[in-house]
Amino acid sequence: MKKYIFLAAAAIVALASCNNESPKMDEQPATADAGTTGGLKIAYVEVDSLMTQYEFCKEKSLELQKKSNNARNTLNQKGQQLQTAAANFQQKLQNNGFTSREQAESQQAAIQRQQQSLQELQARLESELANETAVFNQALSDSLQHFLAVYNKDKKYDFILTKQGDNILYAAKRFDITQDVINGLNKHYKPGKKTEAKKDEKQDEKK
Repeated sequence: MKKYIFLAAAAIVALASCNNESPKMDEQPATADAGTTGGLKIAYVEVDSLMTQYEFCKEKSLELQKKSNNARNTLNQKGQQLQTAAANFQQKLQNNGFTSREQAESQQAAIQRQQQSLQELQARLESELANETAVFNQALSDSLQHFLAVYNKDKKYDFILTKQGDNILYAAKRFDITQDVINGLNKHYKPGKKTEAKKDEKQDEKK
């Protein structure tokens, strides 16, 4: 039988316009030294560091990972049930265990419905996680854009770049404002209600 593998959507930073639901920053963090080149004032932010040190990213990433794991476990469990049902049907068919052709066809149809249901569940769970990831990406993008707009009123950089992996082959450390940005974002991030991941952890402890 076909194995159903849950593909979790990866969180990425996509810069976009602000909205009212994203975390807002209303003050500037401590100053950071960057650099100028060719008359332009340039700085960059390490995306990997932002994702691992910004509390908003840490909490939402943990929540999304928890949901991804739960969805994968659910699909694996139902996939195994389907395989067992199909194997039992095949064995019964070979051993002439059905009293009539109609009975065999009825059970085969039930297995096909079970398979269709599993495929629909997989598509729904993948869609839900992708949508939640998109909401997270948008909120992260909005909070970063809003913060940098306020931050740059004083800094007056011509360009603030994102540095992730090897998309920039070399950047002098003096242009790095990552920690300054992370400190500012965390200073003004006010967590709302507890994340679903933390709720689940507490429930697991009680069991």
